[in-house]
Amino acid sequence: MNRKVVICGVDTSTLPRITEEESQTLLASIKRGDNDARNIFIISNMRLVLSIIKRFWKNKVNSDDIFQAGMVGLIKSVDNFDINIGVKFSTYAVPMIIGEIKRYLRDVNSMRIPRSIRDMAYQVLKARGELKSSTDEEVTVEMIAKKLNIDASEVTYALTAISDTVSLYEPVYNDKSGDELLLMDQISDEKNTDESWTERVCLYDAINELDERQKNILFLRYFEGRTQVEISEKVGISQAQVSRLEKNALKEIQQRIKA
Repeated sequence: MNRKVVICGVDTSTLPRITEEESQTLLASIKRGDNDARNIFIISNMRLVLSIIKRFWKNKVNSDDIFQAGMVGLIKSVDNFDINIGVKFSTYAVPMIIGEIKRYLRDVNSMRIPRSIRDMAYQVLKARGELKSSTDEEVTVEMIAKKLNIDASEVTYALTAISDTVSLYEPVYNDKSGDELLLMDQISDEKNTDESWTERVCLYDAINELDERQKNILFLRYFEGRTQVEISEKVGISQAQVSRLEKNALKEIQQRIKA
């Protein structure tokens, strides 16, 4: 007997169950643009969301809201899943569902900082940056307060207020004309430079030139973290063959990138 669980008005005991074969058939139909298949597949995987949200109930947030956030992750997973990558849908979907739930909880729990405090914090951060560039000394709260001609307690309060995690698109300063300066505008990205972006494009192109067996082995090895022994059991070849194919694939990628 199925245990009845009602959440967001849905009686989960009535949700359909599908086999792995049916799942693959539905996914193939979804890829062809079949909306009916998409709806059936989403409904059939609601239990996956339910099993994940149980670990978040201790956050004292409405379980229906968490479930809805998880459903957003599920729908995104369905719409973005590539049936050719060689992994089960649930393997792909679980991290995305958890990510959406965590994003929702982060937004719910984040404290809204008054605009006046954000403006002050921006001025404090700006002053601290200017002081750092003009002196070898450690910049203190008192130095910032003196530069801005305000009390040291105001500097401390402003810095404390923005110490929690905030969105990159959170306005941190507003001028008199009403224009906003976002936190994103003040952060440089030293990792995702044009050079690193070009390298990633070259890497993806090189991987796409490999044959399907090589791509599958690299995916299992480096994206799923499988050992060569586990891969050999999964694809039906010896561990030595897996090792040779992996080495050859990496060598081909290296040669194509250098070319």
